[in-house]
Amino acid sequence: MSSIQRFTAKVSAVRQLTHDVRQIDLRLIEPAEIRFRAGQFVSFDVPDARTGRTVTRPYSIASPPSSIKTISLLLNLVPEGPGSNYLFGLREGDQTKFAGPAGNFYLRDDPTRELLFVATGTGIAPIRSMLSANAEHPTPSRMTLLWGLRSQRDLYYQDELARLSRDLPDTSHVVTLSRPEPGWGGPSGRVTTLLEREIHDVKRLAVYLCGNSGMITEVTRIIQAKGLCPIFREKYYDDASLED
Repeated sequence: MSSIQRFTAKVSAVRQLTHDVRQIDLRLIEPAEIRFRAGQFVSFDVPDARTGRTVTRPYSIASPPSSIKTISLLLNLVPEGPGSNYLFGLREGDQTKFAGPAGNFYLRDDPTRELLFVATGTGIAPIRSMLSANAEHPTPSRMTLLWGLRSQRDLYYQDELARLSRDLPDTSHVVTLSRPEPGWGGPSGRVTTLLEREIHDVKRLAVYLCGNSGMITEVTRIIQAKGLCPIFREKYYDDASLED
């Protein structure tokens, strides 16, 4: 469907979502539109201060495919990470270049299956695109999101997820905190524990996992122990991006 292209874009907005998580919106200049599958990524050629060389760093598109003139990226700042340091340095009005779209982690069109999304940290980025794409479908599939974060200061997109669950009766989301501070009224512990408690029958599911490699390995084991279903995975490193 999509082929790799080179794009020039302008930063249209920068949103600081938490103490270390930022959303960057890029408006396409040339070409003026982008076509991609929900879950795919784009790549930036950035300088690596440690080696003096240029390196390529991929970032998942966090906006839905229906947004063809602007894409959103989601990232947190990784010390000495060349990709996140470059992107964190961008300001509104700056121009940048990237290549894409690419990647085999994308939402499949299978109306016979319900959707289960499991994310840790900024692994929510491609899944946010998938959630939106499914919500915009004429006949949305039933979907559940399980998202693991550290503490209350790491929460974001909560109003957006609540609105999605309210507007689509067959949609639900649960956020669990691994290191909650006093006053947290939601689930605590790792997302793997949440999965064990929330999901019992997997035979009608298609499962999409994005986050740290430990979570992906453990969730895959848990799902496969419950039965057979398709599992699609994207590893994020340091809960930051596909890189750094």
